[in-house]
Amino acid sequence: MFGPLISKAGTSRNNKTGSWRTESRPKFLQKNCIGCRLCAVICPEGCIEGAEKNAYHCDYAYCKGCGNCALICPKQDIVMTKEEAGD
Repeated sequence: MFGPLISKAGTSRNNKTGSWRTESRPKFLQKNCIGCRLCAVICPEGCIEGAEKNAYHCDYAYCKGCGNCALICPKQDIVMTKEEAGD
């Protein structure tokens, strides 16, 4: 009737946009993850993957560092860290 509630991810998979990050990027601690997939669902670029708890990760070649994944994680198992040269 209304269609999907979640839209498709952005188009960053067409172009490596990871170099657009300016300050921080997500770090997946993989200690308390419950495998809820909220991080993957909320990622506007669709660059978070994983199949089970404590196994999610992000492809930094495409991640823009928006921090949505860290904000939505119910277990605070994703933190935003300072972008370091060479990361």
